[in-house]
Amino acid sequence: MHALHVIWSVPYSDSGKKKIITITAMAAPKKVLLSSPPDGGWGWMIVVGCFLVTICTRAVTRCISIFFVEFQTYFAQDYAQTAWIHSIADCATMLCAPLGSFISNHLSCQVGIMLGGLLASAGLILSSFATSLEHLYFSLGVLTGLGFALCYSPAIAMVGKYFNKKKALAYGIAMSGSGIGTFILAPVVQLLIEQFSWRGALLILGGFVLNLCVCGALMRPITLKEDHKHPPEFLEQEYVSEAQKEDLKQLSSCSPLFKAWSHECLCYCSWQEYNFFLMPDFMVLAVSVLFMAYGCSALFVYLVPYALSVGVSHQQAAFLMSILGVIDIVGNITFGWLTDRRCLKKYRYVCYLFAVGMDGLCYLFLPVLQSFPMLVPFSFTFGYFDGAYVTLIPVVTADVVGTASLSSALGVVYFLHALPYLVSPPIAGWLVDTTGSYTASFILCGFSMIFSSTLLCFARLAKKIKRTQLRSLTRDTDTKQQNWTNGTTAYSVSGDLDQKDVEILATEANNYRNR
Repeated sequence: MHALHVIWSVPYSDSGKKKIITITAMAAPKKVLLSSPPDGGWGWMIVVGCFLVTICTRAVTRCISIFFVEFQTYFAQDYAQTAWIHSIADCATMLCAPLGSFISNHLSCQVGIMLGGLLASAGLILSSFATSLEHLYFSLGVLTGLGFALCYSPAIAMVGKYFNKKKALAYGIAMSGSGIGTFILAPVVQLLIEQFSWRGALLILGGFVLNLCVCGALMRPITLKEDHKHPPEFLEQEYVSEAQKEDLKQLSSCSPLFKAWSHECLCYCSWQEYNFFLMPDFMVLAVSVLFMAYGCSALFVYLVPYALSVGVSHQQAAFLMSILGVIDIVGNITFGWLTDRRCLKKYRYVCYLFAVGMDGLCYLFLPVLQSFPMLVPFSFTFGYFDGAYVTLIPVVTADVVGTASLSSALGVVYFLHALPYLVSPPIAGWLVDTTGSYTASFILCGFSMIFSSTLLCFARLAKKIKRTQLRSLTRDTDTKQQNWTNGTTAYSVSGDLDQKDVEILATEANNYRNR
């Protein structure tokens, strides 16, 4: 609230003289509507806040795999039962992401992230007192995953509100927190486990995750003019005729007819936003994402246990996770930069297929890599191509559905990660328990990613063949065209026009002569 000084000149008694009266009132501060994102200023603090959010959410989730052997040994459970912890946490983060957006939109981004930080911290602290795996399923899986979901999507959305021209750079910096956080936290968490046991490490992580509340405080809300659109603005849409516009302008915004029309317009816009569900290319992409997500999720759970099973020390196993994290950043930046070059820009789809397929091949070679010196190159290769295809997912999605529906389509694509994230680690753990080795699990994940790449490749080839056939058909049709000329007007009509169309053209030609 600010003091508002109002100066009035009013007549004083009967003499006609005027007296100056100053009135001080309290007025609410006026909100300034920005026509476009500022592309800087406090926006860089938003980027820093989102960077820290990705560290506290995605990096901490990846580091849960370091606790895998500790949980398995302490509770005397098999691989499949223990793997559910990481699966539930990852799945809850993806499934509840729309809830985070809902709270952010109806309350505020600050409230959503702070609430998420409190829930995630409470989940980690309660996990340090766990007495069974079921306790960890709820505290470390559901509660912590829910808290991460309330933080992750609002923070990412806030970056998009502050940046337009520099959006790619801002997102690149903000999303790199996942890799950098994994690189730093993996050895730190292993050290904490050795010094304070797994209970002490979870308690400390619970305190660390409370920094999400600080990140939430950085998310200063911004108001754009496009956020205050109201139904009358639909009058500008092309699908409304001029006569309808004139009639609707005469209606009150409280009119039932106006409200019904506005509802129809909103339904139309919603349909336009989600009509990509009927695109065959998007459906193929969605199916391929399911297989890709199934393959990529298991490694972050079982890399450390596998390394320990082949004789690698705890510190070296944690270092492999650090390598994955930091090389993931290199893959993000370099592949994104390379595919923006003019020579590779039209081959970004192929680059995405190549990156996914290479990660699948890495899986197939993993069972024969049974020493630390051999696992280090694997971590470099898998981490690089993992970062590469993660960067290209929004690009490929935009090429399929277009930029107008990109936001909604990306939400669906990331939502599709939830089910594979939930079932992949337990299935891989069941295979380890059944076969006594990791070979079957890694081969299944590898072929899953290769199938994802192959599916998109065949879809691309089928589309190219169909396009070639259409071009040849169009070329054949062009040879049958006949030119109808009338003065300065020329009509180009294909040879297979029916008699009715010919009669219409003849009528128009006669009318033109009579003018």
